[in-house]
Amino acid sequence: MKRILKNNLSLKICALIFLLNGIVSCKNAQISGLKNGDLLFVTAKETGLSGAINNVTQKQKNASFDHIGILEKSKEGVFVLHAAPQNGSQKQNIKDFLKDQANDRQRVVVYRLKSQYQASIPNAISKAELMVGKPYNFNYILDENSYYCSDFIERAFRNDHIFKLEPMTFIDPKTGKTNTFWEEFYQKKNLKVPEGELGCNPNGLAASDKLERIMELK
Repeated sequence: MKRILKNNLSLKICALIFLLNGIVSCKNAQISGLKNGDLLFVTAKETGLSGAINNVTQKQKNASFDHIGILEKSKEGVFVLHAAPQNGSQKQNIKDFLKDQANDRQRVVVYRLKSQYQASIPNAISKAELMVGKPYNFNYILDENSYYCSDFIERAFRNDHIFKLEPMTFIDPKTGKTNTFWEEFYQKKNLKVPEGELGCNPNGLAASDKLERIMELK
């Protein structure tokens, strides 16, 4: 009986190891299939800052994002260049980037520039590299010395006019009034809600007709 139980336990452990190896192999295969310049969009949460961003920016029913980074593949490895509240504008190993999103229970969806716009990628990555080290822009008002996530990406591609800045809105579409979160957010900073000022957001970038959705990273 003990031998049977021991054998069953061994089989379960082997099955778990096999499953984990399969998951890792699948993820590694997906990463190897990514291309230089791919854009990694992170799905939005329903509450907090993430939910507030999505509330006033979501454009597509099947697309709901609150963060974005650009992929860089080089001899040194695979990295994500992005601007985040923690550590500001940075160059992060893709596995660490994906782990951070998984810890927050957020998914990552890959978008790719259509073939006619691929030529803009080398310049965009070079520009993004130059922006690494800048602090995060917690006011979400365009600033030459600090960046937020979509601002970082728009600037990277700005010379080739891949994305465009649009008037920002903080209006809750359900009420027609300024979203309560944002009203309180800017009050605490003693700033006026920047309604109508130029800016960008992940959902707006994802809606660009210059991009195509490739896959979701599992």
